[in-house]
Amino acid sequence: MEVFVWVLHVLVALVIIGLVLLQHGKGADMGAAFGSGASGSLFGATGSANFLSRATAVAATIFFLTSLSLTYFSGHKTKPAGLMESQKALIQPAPAGGVKQAVPEGVGGPAGSKAKEIPN
Repeated sequence: MEVFVWVLHVLVALVIIGLVLLQHGKGADMGAAFGSGASGSLFGATGSANFLSRATAVAATIFFLTSLSLTYFSGHKTKPAGLMESQKALIQPAPAGGVKQAVPEGVGGPAGSKAKEIPN
């Protein structure tokens, strides 16, 4: 699902770029008044501006929604990122007191003494 949203997001971004480049600037209306040929276009003199403006607004809305979806996906990962993440639950931490060793009789003390525990 996330891959689909990424593909849609990139395609809508390219559509927005194309629609913005197709629109006329504010200064282009003066040229149309003197017969530059814009009145004979497919959408008419004002129809193209309305169509392109609405198409840009729809594409911008879709782009906004895909952006929100991708933000949601990045914050709610359901599967572990890698092998180490899945193995964290299996690793047991070391005891808090450390490991203690038993010293055999006769080593480090008088003969006949009991084994002593020495912390590491």
